[in-house]
Amino acid sequence: MKSIAEQHIQIYNSLSGTKEEFIPLHDNMVGMYVCGPTVYNNVHLGNCRTFISFDIIFRYLKHMGYKVRYVRNITDAGHLENGSDEREDRIAKKARIEEIEPMEVVQKYTVDFHKTLSKFNTLPPSIEPTATGHIVEQIELVKQILDAGFAYEIDGSVYFDVLKFNQSSTYGKLSGRKLEDMIHNTRETSGQGEKRNPQDFALWKKAEAEHIMRWASPWGDGFPGWHLECTAMSTKYLGKQFDIHGGGVDLKFPHHECEIAQGEAINNCSPANYWVHANMLTLNGKKMAKSTGNNILPDEIFSGENEIMERPFSPNVTRFFMLQAHYRSVLDFSNDAMLASEKGFSRLMQGVSLLNSIDTAKKTTGFNLSEWRQKCYNAMNDDFNTPVLIAKLFDAVKFVQNVNDGRESITKEDLNKLQVTLHNFVYDVLGLTKKEEQGVNLYLEDALNLLIELRNEARKCKDFATSDKIRDELSKAGIILQDGQQETTFTLK
Repeated sequence: MKSIAEQHIQIYNSLSGTKEEFIPLHDNMVGMYVCGPTVYNNVHLGNCRTFISFDIIFRYLKHMGYKVRYVRNITDAGHLENGSDEREDRIAKKARIEEIEPMEVVQKYTVDFHKTLSKFNTLPPSIEPTATGHIVEQIELVKQILDAGFAYEIDGSVYFDVLKFNQSSTYGKLSGRKLEDMIHNTRETSGQGEKRNPQDFALWKKAEAEHIMRWASPWGDGFPGWHLECTAMSTKYLGKQFDIHGGGVDLKFPHHECEIAQGEAINNCSPANYWVHANMLTLNGKKMAKSTGNNILPDEIFSGENEIMERPFSPNVTRFFMLQAHYRSVLDFSNDAMLASEKGFSRLMQGVSLLNSIDTAKKTTGFNLSEWRQKCYNAMNDDFNTPVLIAKLFDAVKFVQNVNDGRESITKEDLNKLQVTLHNFVYDVLGLTKKEEQGVNLYLEDALNLLIELRNEARKCKDFATSDKIRDELSKAGIILQDGQQETTFTLK
């Protein structure tokens, strides 16, 4: 592996709309902030894709030798429905519906979030702060923005003055939206409330009598705006400027746009140098939405208790499915796609396992190990391109199978290097595991190994009718047996 100084990682920066060479603010250290979940419901699969995408980035930067401080927040207060300043807090609404305390809602769904991501084998962040744990910091930020002249207070609520900010900077630079167009589109809107302009957003909202979650402030009892918490927590733990800010593409506007405005208002600089956004996950070609029923939860995939998948799929296979598309691409989830991913995952893991049993020779033929290894790094250096990396891993799996079949050869030294490299990328970077969460898959694999053992016994006894029948029947079921010099392995069609 090359040293950090020799690496040239390219990251697509949403702020510039281009790939840029990654140059951290501090040598060998990376600060990364990712917007976490609003814990008012079970984490859905689209959210999981976002966090798996940034888990890959976290893992690869650590693999390359960087010391990474990864901060991912928990939004447990102040997130108003639809991003509006006039709607009900999602957590308070859930607490009212379920007739429990808001913090019970938070605890229940935070536990669900952690359990689900653990099943996907994501690494925990370095710091996981909560919005309610940083009310003091958020109040202090509101004071600073008021003092800077970019906010105003009306009847206990404080709003960010977007028009004032736009006089010295550009509101909309991240999303590419023009403030003039936004003003034109909202000019006819009535009932904009107490805000001076429809584009202004809440930094602090006055709590009405029925509002459960509330804190004392210089402007009266209230609660923080959604956008404020991320500015408070990112600056506290990463400084006024850090390397990477990430989240789902749906957060680009208005959330991240507002974060930039807040950061520039108090620090005169954009909070992050690289803004990275993971794209959405669709289901059978349509946007996932609970309201339409076009939705599936991770546990429904793992258990098979759903009407979309024909059978259960493990977290390993589901993670592998997501990694087969680039994080910036829209990815469609379907039964056929999962079946294909299961076959691909099985083939990859069988190839890695086969490394432990192949024979070595005096020379390596049919495979340039150094060139292949560099192509793996090139893939990840190109904006963390996991589908290209996986294609390179399959090139190695094909070579391993050829060695096992006696068509190619490998030296002991090259075998050791190949084992280390495959281990690094499959387990450390991609975060796949040997363990299958679905017990049924373990049982089926044991049964298959028993059939292979019976077939080998039949071949030793020259009972070719039985051995051929086992091979042919397995082939009809989509399982292809491959007889190597040392053992018989299987792959899925």
